[in-house]
Amino acid sequence: MSDTSTWPEQALTIESLDLEAQGVAHRPDGKVVFVEGALPFEVVEVQVHRKKNQWEAGTLKVLHRESSQRVRPACPNFGLHAGACGGCKMQHLHPSAQLAIKQRVLEDNLWHLGKVKAETLLRPIQGPDWGYRYRARLSVRYVHKKGTVLVGFHERKSRYVADMTHCPVLPPHVEALLLPLRALIGSLQARETCPQIELACGDSVVALVLRHLEPLSESDQQRLRDFALQHQVQWWLQPKGPSTVHLLPMGEAPPTVLSYALSEFGIHMPFLPTDFTQVNPHINRVLVGRAVRLLQVQPPERVIDWFCGLGNFTLPLATQAREVLGIEGSEALVQRSGENLAHNQSLRQREGSAPLAPTGFVARNLFEMTPELLCQDGVADKWLVDPPREGAFALVKALADLHQTPELRQGWTPPRRIVYVSCNPATLARDAGLLVHQAGYRCESAGVVNMFPHTAHVESVAVFTLA
Repeated sequence: MSDTSTWPEQALTIESLDLEAQGVAHRPDGKVVFVEGALPFEVVEVQVHRKKNQWEAGTLKVLHRESSQRVRPACPNFGLHAGACGGCKMQHLHPSAQLAIKQRVLEDNLWHLGKVKAETLLRPIQGPDWGYRYRARLSVRYVHKKGTVLVGFHERKSRYVADMTHCPVLPPHVEALLLPLRALIGSLQARETCPQIELACGDSVVALVLRHLEPLSESDQQRLRDFALQHQVQWWLQPKGPSTVHLLPMGEAPPTVLSYALSEFGIHMPFLPTDFTQVNPHINRVLVGRAVRLLQVQPPERVIDWFCGLGNFTLPLATQAREVLGIEGSEALVQRSGENLAHNQSLRQREGSAPLAPTGFVARNLFEMTPELLCQDGVADKWLVDPPREGAFALVKALADLHQTPELRQGWTPPRRIVYVSCNPATLARDAGLLVHQAGYRCESAGVVNMFPHTAHVESVAVFTLA
């Protein structure tokens, strides 16, 4: 740290962080400068890499005044150095400060993009800062010059694979597989044609999906089987697209089913390693409970779960409501959701628990919703909306059109309460603007969900009620 009188003229004061966790500063002429590795309130010098008319981008060169929230990264692969891993962007910032910045990102997006201000800020949902990543896509590269295999995330802003031996965001039992996986791939005849391993952890088993560009020899398959037995994992093989994924046979014993539990609701969720499930199961359990409570479901009510996926919210809602409808864009997902429903009904019957409420699943293109289609799905007292990064614009626009054109309703009434779970604050803000300014709702509350600690990814939940 230096005295202010010694700061050079080109030193900049960092004002905030952007959505990529870069420090944001301004030159005296007003030009914006994005500084990778810098934190708010720090005074820095910048190594500029790109210059445009309105902005510049670079990396931290000299740190003159350090933020009180700067911490030492836990992972040796993190940083701005050559070969640094690109998986995390905020390990140099204290976790509590990360949360505060994500909350500010949510608030800023709601206001600047949607002209919406939540009446109440919800307490952030947070969990373990390390060992949380139960899903990951690890790149694999055989390096001829070194005669070794690399398994890990890509280097920062690079197509190269980081030389990772540790990764503290992975669960410890998965982190311990990094070096054995390198040795395994190096022993395969197909080591040069296996570009990726996808990781999916259930509550009781780890699945590894090996992408291979050429057929695997019997000896290579046997090496995979030996590895699976030694490390108690499952190997799934992917010779082409996602639809070709299949379990590597291990013998006569039936394989352990990948699944996670939502214990608060007595729900058991089987899934395939290529299915979308939340990366962070600790946060997902809390999020599901928070969302159901925020929806304030009563036994006589009908609820629709839009973008329902495998039923992550649908089935817990079916423990609370009179009737639930889950709507998703894929026929295959609708079928899988129905199987999960039947599985849980059977479990509850065997355990003597109360059955789930009548629950149906429908396939519908949710990016081409119209007021007419919305009315076809019937009146619901409450909605749960959990869209992908693109948001739920068509759905919300149809709701706004029905609000502004009463003659289209024909007895249909809007939901009194909506809980919107978002993985993109920009599309949430856009949709919130429609709900508040065109559909007759108010934003009762909103808060962040720290699904991905040490990254700039912002998940959130917002509650809307009829004004």
